[in-house]
Amino acid sequence: MKRRLNSLCTALLASLVLAACGHVPTTAPWTAAQQRQLEELLPAGALLLGEQHDAPEHHLLERQVVEWLAKRGSLAAVAIEMAPRGKDTRALPSQAPEAEVQKALDWNNAGWPWETYGPVVMAAVRLGVPVLGANLPAAEQRSAMSDSSLEARLAADALATQQQRIRDGHCNLLPSTQILPMTRIQIARDLAMAKTLADARKSGQTVLLIAGNGHVERELGVPVHLPADLGVKVISAQAGQPTSEEGDQARARVRTSADLVWPTPALPPKDYCAQFRGSVKSRPSTKGPQE
Repeated sequence: MKRRLNSLCTALLASLVLAACGHVPTTAPWTAAQQRQLEELLPAGALLLGEQHDAPEHHLLERQVVEWLAKRGSLAAVAIEMAPRGKDTRALPSQAPEAEVQKALDWNNAGWPWETYGPVVMAAVRLGVPVLGANLPAAEQRSAMSDSSLEARLAADALATQQQRIRDGHCNLLPSTQILPMTRIQIARDLAMAKTLADARKSGQTVLLIAGNGHVERELGVPVHLPADLGVKVISAQAGQPTSEEGDQARARVRTSADLVWPTPALPPKDYCAQFRGSVKSRPSTKGPQE
């Protein structure tokens, strides 16, 4: 059952990321105003840049931030949600082929298409900046699911919010008995990213984390687990969305949590859950949420 649930999570993530293929930005979003906004946040021991995985403008912004910080000599490392903790490019030369970079990071192209994330990774490598895998390794997920101590790392209201995020993020397809174990995995992932940032800290420089917006929220995500003296700043890139009460509430939480919000153009409307449910129904060996 756990294997099937992990397959569901992978399929949902892939559907969200691959949605970017149908939307190509017409202009680079990096502006002089955004450069000034970023400069005003510095110095920062850790800069957390949240993205929407299927927004191409966000990946452009990430690359531009990497290049801008690196050329100033202030970028210690780039930590990424898209590769497991313990994998990095430290041993590679700046001219390493992309295949070697993918191997060093144990890249999962099915979950995180290289054509989407390769440009920002390679920008860091070419500028001599180490790229660090920051996510919880797959081999540690099962133990995280049964680790009740992870729940104590969040305040009660934050834990309840995180559980609801798990329900919503999996289109209400998870059985109720799996909500808490999957929430523990989410907390463990945030904790792994926080440890990666803390380990990479370097006086006078900034460690940049690139991760989904949910991971960079101050009350729920990685910031909860970071040392108080690290000097954390949060930027959230937000694609415009059709107005709705739920969407307005989500954007309000982001504005409250982030030090800076970078708006980008709206994405084409897409019902991710309809697509996900269709992919689940097409798999004869995959049971529904009542299993």
